[in-house]
Amino acid sequence: MAEESACIRLMVVDDHPVLREGVAAMLENCDDILLVGQAGDGAEAIDMFRALRPDVVLMDLQMPGINGFEAIAAIRAESPGARILVLTTYGGDGQAVRALRAGAQGYLLKSSLRTEMVAAIKSVHAGRRHIHRDVADEIASHVADTNLSGREVAVLREVARGLANRDIGLRLGVAEETIKAHLKNIFAKLDVSDRTHAVTVALQRGMIDL
Repeated sequence: MAEESACIRLMVVDDHPVLREGVAAMLENCDDILLVGQAGDGAEAIDMFRALRPDVVLMDLQMPGINGFEAIAAIRAESPGARILVLTTYGGDGQAVRALRAGAQGYLLKSSLRTEMVAAIKSVHAGRRHIHRDVADEIASHVADTNLSGREVAVLREVARGLANRDIGLRLGVAEETIKAHLKNIFAKLDVSDRTHAVTVALQRGMIDL
């Protein structure tokens, strides 16, 4: 093992201990990346980052409490130079764009952990972006699309839960006609014709989750 000062100091954030242990095992024979900390959720990640100041953070997105998106934004707000590489199972462009906007420099799928992780860590540490090819293709294919607004995403989440327009309006504090208008806009933006297809597309692209 090289001297710690010569290594990329890595912190891993994931709520699954097996995943964290897997990353540690893959780095055992890597002499220029040193695992200095492991966190199980976003809140722990923020505190641990303050204490350790790692060179690169490998960050999951879906975690209980403070999720990865919120943790990325919080860390970057305090340390604009922080280098964060997302590690997730979600390949949709919606999740990726949201993570990149929050401040992540890279987006890696867990399915490519063994083949891409080391190169991705080194790339992000060097100040370059690293986005999994399939995710980059998804982003490129939808670059001209009109994004859903925050309220439209909220409406679509309620649709995915099976609520009728009237019930969605009651939950969000707006009239049923307003919900219908939001759905019309959602259908147009996603190029779909019904609620089921809208939910399917939004799930595939990572705009909503269940």
